[in-house]
Amino acid sequence: MLSLIVFLPLAAAVVLGAARALPDAVSRWTWLGVTVAELALVAVLVAGYDTPPDGGLAWEERLRWIPSVGSSYHVGVDGLSLPLVALTAVVFCACAVHALKDARRPRAQAALFLFLQSTCLGLFVAQDLILFFVFFDLSIVGMYFVIAGWGHGGAARSALKFFLYTFLGSLALLVGFIGLYLAADPHTFDIPELVAAAPLADDAVAGAWVLGAILLGLAVKTPTVPFHTWLPPAHTDAPAIGSAVLAGILLKMGTYGFVRIAMPALPDAWQAWAWVVLTVGVVSVLYGALVALAQTDVKRMIAYTSVNHMGYVLVAVGAAGVVADGAQEARELAVTGAVTQMVSHGLITSALFLLAGVLHDRVGSYAMADFGGLAAPAPRYAGLFAVGAFASLGLPAFSGFVAEFQIFAGSIGATWFAVLAVPGILLTAALFLRAYQRLFTGPTAGRAEGFPDLRTHELLPVGGLLLLSLLIGVVPWPLLDLIAPAAETVVGLVSR
Repeated sequence: MLSLIVFLPLAAAVVLGAARALPDAVSRWTWLGVTVAELALVAVLVAGYDTPPDGGLAWEERLRWIPSVGSSYHVGVDGLSLPLVALTAVVFCACAVHALKDARRPRAQAALFLFLQSTCLGLFVAQDLILFFVFFDLSIVGMYFVIAGWGHGGAARSALKFFLYTFLGSLALLVGFIGLYLAADPHTFDIPELVAAAPLADDAVAGAWVLGAILLGLAVKTPTVPFHTWLPPAHTDAPAIGSAVLAGILLKMGTYGFVRIAMPALPDAWQAWAWVVLTVGVVSVLYGALVALAQTDVKRMIAYTSVNHMGYVLVAVGAAGVVADGAQEARELAVTGAVTQMVSHGLITSALFLLAGVLHDRVGSYAMADFGGLAAPAPRYAGLFAVGAFASLGLPAFSGFVAEFQIFAGSIGATWFAVLAVPGILLTAALFLRAYQRLFTGPTAGRAEGFPDLRTHELLPVGGLLLLSLLIGVVPWPLLDLIAPAAETVVGLVSR
């Protein structure tokens, strides 16, 4: 089942890439059809999921691959990965709908995004470090061509910067993986086996170096301060659907790596360096919000809010490593909130980037100064942007509130140092309200005059993403019941 979900988009991408005479309309609808099929398959996966009694994996598959180095094709899902698999299916389907009217090389675009979907799904189900690394690197290649081929402005430069930064991070990640492999006895790249063995538990120095290499690779991908500088230009110059996938899915590869690999496989090193992770998380929360507040470009502003929101995840996983008496439940709550935040950020920020892309599609600009009073000519656009903004700042009834409440309740319960990140919520509210006032309120002026409102192919994906955020905010227990047992397992491994 998992192999079908991972490789169906790749198979469709190969077919689209080979069928050069395929009409543009057929390419677009094929892309949409495959993403809808993926959504249905993932829905079956979620409906049939039952938390294994031993806290292990469900839908597991394992085949011989590179036996000489102890690497296998090993895939499976649990409460950490299944929500992100579902998020991937939803975001890529929304992007396929949004791109239905895009006339820029639709066949190549469809093939590239289907390839990128396979890499994202493959990473979230991978249970082998080499398999994880392969999908991690291929996602960088796919996004490079998305930015360079369909971007605007300085797309070539931004794509190159993105590639070099994240590829350098992936090399550090590979060094960390090799360190884990060499420390294991017997040598293996299998993640569950490494987690069970905790190979560097008795060597604090080597454990710190290996954890540092893994954290560097994941921090660049997340990205955290100070490794975030590739993110704003990449988002600004990427197409709307490219930004939606980059923020909604690819950034989660870094944060997912923390809870899947770094924390459980290196528990002692994670405890020793938890304060560093927590401090970087607090800095990312505050820095991301402050710099976003200073932006005059809508898309750059949303890009910096991703630094802020991913900082919340770092605060949670850092606090989960601060082992203190009586804080077990608080640390479990923090990790549950971190995974919920990954899902929430993916839904809300993808919707905001799709909305920001409408500005460029209509008038070729993201500058707030070029608009004013947009609510009059484009009420649907103004309404959905308001919903997305309030959802992103953590308003109750949306998924962001559920995630951030758990993160702060759990993190502060583990250590009072986490309270320093709370002002980030106020700053986020200020930046979104400021942007909304400049874009939508007052008399219609500048390029807002005659601005066409959202069309059906733009309205449906954004509305669907925000509706899911609202659904999680109102009825969060199905998602939390899925995540909580896996979060409990991770925190138990860190505490061992």
